[in-house]
Amino acid sequence: MKKLWLLCLFALPLRAVVPDEAVPPGFQQWDAASFTELRRSLDAKAATDPHHAGMQKIAEYPNDIIWAVHRAADGSPEFHETEADIFFVQSGSGTLLVGGTLIGADTVAPHELRNGTIQGGIRRKLSAGDVVRIPARTPHQVLLDGAKEITYIVVKARGY
Repeated sequence: MKKLWLLCLFALPLRAVVPDEAVPPGFQQWDAASFTELRRSLDAKAATDPHHAGMQKIAEYPNDIIWAVHRAADGSPEFHETEADIFFVQSGSGTLLVGGTLIGADTVAPHELRNGTIQGGIRRKLSAGDVVRIPARTPHQVLLDGAKEITYIVVKARGY
């Protein structure tokens, strides 16, 4: 029994020097500090953008894309035929106009409509910490409604 105890005692420190398993392919992690720096660059982009929006693609994978978005003005109406949007609000506030019918939109890329106006739909307040999912083929628009700005991460899930 003493020998087993001694063996365990010496084996425990060896576990501490064994490298962690390899990170699985496709795994990625971003820390809060990286988003703080990203927010600064998005602020600068929004200040010079005619639509007062700063956007940056963070990562792209076969089935999803991750963007960081900072708005200092209302966004344009959007409609994605093949992507669902999942918003993670980081800071600020606004209103999401979602649903209804998109009228007079422009095709800006395959399966992507923007601009025009949304008739009908519902309004949902957005603030830091909120998470929303917008299904594919659903008109939506981020409005500031008197707020100064809103920053959010959007995951675009493909394949619909």
